[in-house]
Amino acid sequence: MLKRKDIFEYVKERYDVKPDYPWEKSLNFAALRHKNNEKWFGLIMDITEDKLGIKSDRKIDILNVKARKEFIGSLRKNENIYPAYHMDKNNWVSIVLDYTKDLDDIRDLIAESYELTT
Repeated sequence: MLKRKDIFEYVKERYDVKPDYPWEKSLNFAALRHKNNEKWFGLIMDITEDKLGIKSDRKIDILNVKARKEFIGSLRKNENIYPAYHMDKNNWVSIVLDYTKDLDDIRDLIAESYELTT
């Protein structure tokens, strides 16, 4: 199971980015923003599984990343990738960190999101 701290360590090392907590009412929602602008390339949230259509109210951590439109459909066929929660579902996906084995499974998706939001 991948933890949010694993993502934070990776983006700090790779992109020199620290998480930003922009919402006072949602202190566990962390935006991953480009250093020189306000655009974010990732958003980590803790939500209940039912928000993704899973029949459970268990709290999970998700990472939203932007993906190329032509890959959204095939990405969603993965067991841990869903239509984006709280983002444009045509351009973003939600990755359930609790279901992801390790960072190597999503490293390319983070890199693509970073590039697409530059």
